[in-house]
Amino acid sequence: MKKGTIEKRLGIVADIVMFALLLTQMLYVFTGNNIHEITGIAFFVCLVVHILLKRKWIKAMLSGKIFKGSKAQIFSAVLTCLLFLCIITLALSSMGVSRFIFPSIKFLGSSDLHRYLATAVLSLAAAHGGMHFYIRAKKKKKAAVLIIVMTLACVALGLFGVPYINRHFRTVSIDYSSSVHGEKADWKGKKPLVVYFTRLGNTDFDDDVDAVSGASLMYADGKLTGSDQLIADMLEDIIGCDKKAVTLTGEKYPSSYGATVSAASKEIKANARPEIEPIEITDYDSIILVYPLWWGTVPPPVSTFLESSDFEGKTIYLIATQGSSGFSSSTEDIKESAKGANVEEVMSIYCDDIPNSRQRLLDWVKELS
Repeated sequence: MKKGTIEKRLGIVADIVMFALLLTQMLYVFTGNNIHEITGIAFFVCLVVHILLKRKWIKAMLSGKIFKGSKAQIFSAVLTCLLFLCIITLALSSMGVSRFIFPSIKFLGSSDLHRYLATAVLSLAAAHGGMHFYIRAKKKKKAAVLIIVMTLACVALGLFGVPYINRHFRTVSIDYSSSVHGEKADWKGKKPLVVYFTRLGNTDFDDDVDAVSGASLMYADGKLTGSDQLIADMLEDIIGCDKKAVTLTGEKYPSSYGATVSAASKEIKANARPEIEPIEITDYDSIILVYPLWWGTVPPPVSTFLESSDFEGKTIYLIATQGSSGFSSSTEDIKESAKGANVEEVMSIYCDDIPNSRQRLLDWVKELS
């Protein structure tokens, strides 16, 4: 077999393996973090092999020859360049969010950015592979439709599929002490009150409820624990401050996560304000509010707390937990509800990072002080 034929076949194998590794990494819910990082290293090893096998194409691209071909070839070359840039950025981001292989690297350490880059790489990889098929295909329209469908499917998997799977199919178990206890830090001035909302205590759970990640539940030392409660416990341990939960006094939310999402949607659309146990904030200058994003804003019981309390002259520090990104519209909604308060965004924590967020909280307290 000729050398060129062997390299061509190896290149195809490398492409298939890289795409399979990407899919595996996107479904890290089932593999866990360590395997996710190891397969990431395997992906970049395959990438190096791929680049070596495609060295002639790279040379032609750098010389400009590749851009003198057909429109399809030029479009494929542009896709390849975009894919390569995204992969390089993804590599840096992978090290930034690493907790196993590169724990000391913090550059580009945003989980949200990492997920978006992974989605972009998977989608561009599908389009990149599809263009090789398109250039050789006789039925161009069918090939184009196939490429578009494959690319959109990858986008949907990254932006919607993975968060859905993460919420509904992942069980999280942690060691409570190692997650919560550690170095202390002084708070400048009067210690704040941590107010948090979580499904635990506000939901009529079935006896066989499964704990999932997201801004909801996990198992800590085998005990069902609210994710935002865990963050509140971390802050209590770091600062030595008080904490209080936003707790419903009336009808609780349903056990099913999906049913809770539906109930929350109806409440938010109706601008409902469920009754809660009173929370006294008179003796505090500042409040650290820990809350999950529900439909891009705060849960209705949190709105009840904000609208029923006097925040004149107080500062509210926001810590949002989410399975998507950022604070969405919650910050502006909180400013509207908490009249007279100075509202400051602290951090938005992606669901996967909740058990490992103590260091971020500690760094923030130190920086603030």
